[in-house]
Amino acid sequence: MNFYNIVRVSVVAALLGTSCLPAAAVSPPPARTSAVTNEDERLLALFRDDQRREQAIDPLGMLYRTGKSDPALLRQVFTDNPVRALNKSVKLSLSALKKIDRAKLSPERQISYDVFLYDKTEEAFWLRPDMLALTQVTPLDHFGGLHIQFPSLMAKGSAVSYDNVADYEDALAVDRAFPFVLDNAVVRFRQGLDSGVVTSRLTTANMIAQIDGLLAQPIEDSPFYSPVRDFPDTVPMSERTRLQKAYFAAIRDEIYPAYRRLRAFLNDEYLPAAREQVGILGMKGGPGLYRHLIEQQTTLPLEPEAIYQLGLSEVARIQREMDVVRKEMGYGEGDLRSFFDTMRSDPKFHPKTKEELANGFSAVGHRVDELVPLFFNHVPRTKLLIQPYPAYREKYEAGGSYNQGAPDGSRPGIFFYNTYDLPSRFLTGIDTLYLHEGAPGHHFQISLAQENTALPDFQRFGGNNAYVEGWALYAETLGYEMGFYKDPMQHWGTLDDEMLRAMRLVVDTGIHFKGWTRDQAIDYMLSNSGMGRSDATAEVERYIAWPGQALGYKIGALTIQRLRKKAETELGPKFDIRAFHDQVLMSGALPLPILEAKIDRWIASQKG
Repeated sequence: MNFYNIVRVSVVAALLGTSCLPAAAVSPPPARTSAVTNEDERLLALFRDDQRREQAIDPLGMLYRTGKSDPALLRQVFTDNPVRALNKSVKLSLSALKKIDRAKLSPERQISYDVFLYDKTEEAFWLRPDMLALTQVTPLDHFGGLHIQFPSLMAKGSAVSYDNVADYEDALAVDRAFPFVLDNAVVRFRQGLDSGVVTSRLTTANMIAQIDGLLAQPIEDSPFYSPVRDFPDTVPMSERTRLQKAYFAAIRDEIYPAYRRLRAFLNDEYLPAAREQVGILGMKGGPGLYRHLIEQQTTLPLEPEAIYQLGLSEVARIQREMDVVRKEMGYGEGDLRSFFDTMRSDPKFHPKTKEELANGFSAVGHRVDELVPLFFNHVPRTKLLIQPYPAYREKYEAGGSYNQGAPDGSRPGIFFYNTYDLPSRFLTGIDTLYLHEGAPGHHFQISLAQENTALPDFQRFGGNNAYVEGWALYAETLGYEMGFYKDPMQHWGTLDDEMLRAMRLVVDTGIHFKGWTRDQAIDYMLSNSGMGRSDATAEVERYIAWPGQALGYKIGALTIQRLRKKAETELGPKFDIRAFHDQVLMSGALPLPILEAKIDRWIASQKG
């Protein structure tokens, strides 16, 4: 995953209760070329105006990309002031966009126009009072909540720079503003209690457990304290003790007490009133909201029943392929379901040590680096690190995820892998997980967009779930052409991961449209794949917390695969995989209808 699971949080996400990419910081306009028109300049000026307004209310987006933030702005997250300001900004932008003549724009700026119109129309929709009433009153969840993401963001080695005394002072001021965010979240949750719009008991209990885990850490082991456990040489010895005392006091007297207040509220007031039914259809206004979330997460107006049936079809297709690979692995007796049990129980399919996982991912990374020139014209400048999740996060995380690096390449991207409950992890999934979360998956797509300063910032840093996760799942399929899946073990692993994405279509709609229970969803995943119970449980609880998000993977990947097949069929020997990947990647994360229109234009141009 992004969020982008990578979970990337912006003020829009915080305000609206949705997971989306950070709004862009202001940067210089794209370089002028001979193709730039006067209408292009007007459009770019509109983009800059929109960015300035949204940056003024986006402390989290600023923090992700610059490592700095305004504590006063951060204190307003989950309050009405930035909601009103954002609503006003969106209306101004849509009004100004109507005055731009799209036909007079250069081809690349026409794409920018289309994406901007799509984005602003989406923002306007989710800022409607009826939508806010259903979203902003559930400000946190156990999968993407700021209560668990913010400590990681402020930890040393993440987005914030700790290069000198001033950096430490600035970060401490941001840390000290965070308790206000947690208190504001309680206010939002109480509004939901009053209106009857509440999250599930399961999600609430998981949040409580996460807070317990964080508070159980001695202050010196807290991610908030990590910046002062060791210092760069640029911080004088005379300042280090003072900074350590200041960080310790802020955690002890402000941050941890705020977490305790949040925990007490969730446990004593909210949990008894939270809904028993895990699916969003059990929430007031939930069924209608789910349809809107499907379109938000897939960029397509799909019906839940159609998605459910597509999922069943994909599950059946992948199982047929699995049965072939099972026999290639030497397990000709029995059936597929019994082989799933073998996969879960036989130690040879599971890592014995954390180092075994680390070495496996490192080896795949080296092989991918060697093969990349055959498939891509452009490679990110940003480096990619491979690391295990921090211990306080691993229990509630998926098998892997990606954290984006800095746009200028000064901070690397990180592929995180999970070492919690090693017997539940699989050696068979090493290749495909790296291709998805690392290269050429999330790391290529996110880094190439960020590094492309010819794009407006909302294309560099923005995006949608179906494209981002669809690309990463498509990247897994490149493992066939790269030769990774000639090994039946790794072939099984990629089919197992593809099965996960197919099952998501069934399970997400099962939970939120058909009324499945948590245990029913877990049992379905265990019956139709070889995944371990820990992974299945974490996956299902993620879908419960984040309705619709899991649909984007398969919908996006199938779209990109279909577009590639169309290009291969129509272009024949003129088709160049590297040029196709340029077309998919080099305009940023496009809504799927806009991506398809771009590919169609490219195919037509190549024919000529």
